[in-house]
Amino acid sequence: MTAGQRRQHSPEVQGAVLANEAEGYLLAQTELERARGEATVLCGRLPWLTTGQAENLTHHYVQQRMGLTRQALQVTADRAMRLRGEYETRYRHLRRTLLKQHAACACLLIAGCSLACLLNR
Repeated sequence: MTAGQRRQHSPEVQGAVLANEAEGYLLAQTELERARGEATVLCGRLPWLTTGQAENLTHHYVQQRMGLTRQALQVTADRAMRLRGEYETRYRHLRRTLLKQHAACACLLIAGCSLACLLNR
């Protein structure tokens, strides 16, 4: 989110957005460090590698691992968006049905009260 987009929201929303961005950054850095650690362990199991080869292998491993992480997160985010759409659609349908039922009950109640008033005259 850009600074211009942040100004359009209330301070509470801006704070939440900033917190989410910071959390995302920290999670990405944690995943990056984890990938580097795994690459270091892998290179440690291959003692014949030169320093340059180990650095090259580490670089490629980290790039591949971060790409896989991005893909997995994207799949999860896409699924969450689909579920959100499905839940919102279902919620709107249930809300509309409930509103119709309440309107019908209110009409019946009004009709019953009107009938009772007419009969009592």
